[in-house]
Amino acid sequence: MRQIILDTETTGLEWKIGNRVVEIGCVELLERRPSGRTFHVYINPQREFEPGAQEVTGLTLDFLSDKPLFADIIDDFLAFIDGAELVIHNAAFDVGFLDNELSLAGDSYGKLGDRASILDTLAMARQKYPGQRNSLDALCRRLGVDNSHRQLHGALLDAQLLAEAYLAMTSGQGEIGFDASTDNASDVPVMSWLPSGDAGARPRVAISPADVAAHAARMAAIAKKAQDGRVLWPQ
Repeated sequence: MRQIILDTETTGLEWKIGNRVVEIGCVELLERRPSGRTFHVYINPQREFEPGAQEVTGLTLDFLSDKPLFADIIDDFLAFIDGAELVIHNAAFDVGFLDNELSLAGDSYGKLGDRASILDTLAMARQKYPGQRNSLDALCRRLGVDNSHRQLHGALLDAQLLAEAYLAMTSGQGEIGFDASTDNASDVPVMSWLPSGDAGARPRVAISPADVAAHAARMAAIAKKAQDGRVLWPQ
């Protein structure tokens, strides 16, 4: 599976009144692991920021004045995301802006959804954590993702943080593998555990003879207290 974690920064909150995209950041995941490929570009919006928008990103029109126009980067951007699943936090916002940019570039470009499927992590988080704050910062705090270096909004940084939060939010027991191997040194059964998205080695958890004996004693005590001495697990 190829996924692109995507974020944008804009001159304001609403594309319908003429606001434009000023930054795009993308991180590629292959089979839920970072591939090392990213797409990052600043864009000259050819218009001023709305009050407050500039403070959020730290970007200025002076800084963006020599950057490419969206029309100049559109083919490279579409080639990067083509055929992937786009993972976006509050997808309606970013997709609305990007669809508007595609429309301004020409009818032949169509819409973002024509080229990639779209997964909204905000909708996913609201379903998983109802009644709680589900901003990117809130998800990072909840899921143990270090966002201490996020002083300003930046498209590539936010895409990288969202990638970590998404992988943490969607890893689960359905993707934890157990095997019946034994540790050669002690011949003790070993369980292997790998949360999805973890590219590191599998931690190996050995069950000691003392643990096995304690478990057996506990089960025997429970069985003694059972009605008529009947228990289901030995069956």
